[in-house]
Amino acid sequence: MTLMEATPAPVPAPLPDPAPGAAQPAAPPAAPVSGPVSGPVSGPVSRPAAAVGEDEFADATARHRRAVHLHCYRMLGNFEEAEDVVQEVMLRAWKARDRADFSDDAGIRAWLYRIATNACIDVRKSAARRISALGSFAEIPWLQPYPDRLLDEVAPSPVSANPDAVVVARETVELAFIALVQLLPPRQRAVLLMRDVLEWSAADTAAALDMSVAAANSALQRARATLAEQRPPRDMQAVADMDLESELLEGFIDTHERADAEASIALMHEDIRVTMPPHPFLYDGRHTIGPLLDAAFGENSEGEWRLIRADCNRMPAAVSYLRRPGDSEFRIFKVDVIRVQDGKVREVTTFDASLREAFGVPEVLHA
Repeated sequence: MTLMEATPAPVPAPLPDPAPGAAQPAAPPAAPVSGPVSGPVSGPVSRPAAAVGEDEFADATARHRRAVHLHCYRMLGNFEEAEDVVQEVMLRAWKARDRADFSDDAGIRAWLYRIATNACIDVRKSAARRISALGSFAEIPWLQPYPDRLLDEVAPSPVSANPDAVVVARETVELAFIALVQLLPPRQRAVLLMRDVLEWSAADTAAALDMSVAAANSALQRARATLAEQRPPRDMQAVADMDLESELLEGFIDTHERADAEASIALMHEDIRVTMPPHPFLYDGRHTIGPLLDAAFGENSEGEWRLIRADCNRMPAAVSYLRRPGDSEFRIFKVDVIRVQDGKVREVTTFDASLREAFGVPEVLHA
């Protein structure tokens, strides 16, 4: 697929105090999802459903749970909704276990993808979340990040081993790609993800979605055309330089902790964009973020900051903790995801701390 660029990103300044929520605990590791998924969409029945016990069912499906969750996340753009759908997928799979061959691991995985894809389509039909054009992440209030520590359960991303594999994994989970596919109608989105991410054949994709091969190919053409029309100009597309990203993230963390607004601005691209889903706030350009930096670092700031690195969507990110005046501890506040362009921070996307458990970070840092 073509490397997509990320859109708006969050600001180094604090958001209105988000109420921390609780994400579902990390699921068991699974096999890579970024590569081809072979095997039939549904395997032949090997024995009656009654013969498949709970332990065998759990063992057969658990190793694919994270990959299925990631697929649902791509479909929905929301980590927590994807977790809810995975619960529904497992329930549907249990009820339909007589249709699967539990001795065929690849077949089980493909079967779960089929159930998950259709469950996501059902969710999107009922939610009626449609956008016709994507100007910024502010237009997708349901957008959430996906912690890298959980992506590593699906496809570990060593910095040195295989750079090409890292890029391929990244371009299908970056916030920009997740946001762009939300432009597509649910069935087109499903076809695109099954064909271009999971690398399913046209025949298997059509069978999974109960459509003809011709209809599946037509949906894929329309989906690709939409993304080609909506993707950012080539000169704005992110090109991963991990060393530079790490350097800028370290600077982002350092300037926040020192409350150095001038040094923070020096890290930013002239055309920096800041967004804060689910809030509709959009800041474009250095000249717009002064009030944000003043709120974070000025005389009337809300307190002191401590940040820890916690990448997500294969992008550099940091979790921020705030110690308000009179408090003795730093309490989790937000997650900032940065995108780098031309050697500067081009975007900051700020999320609340509702996915703290998924990120595997503490609620409080002691002073």
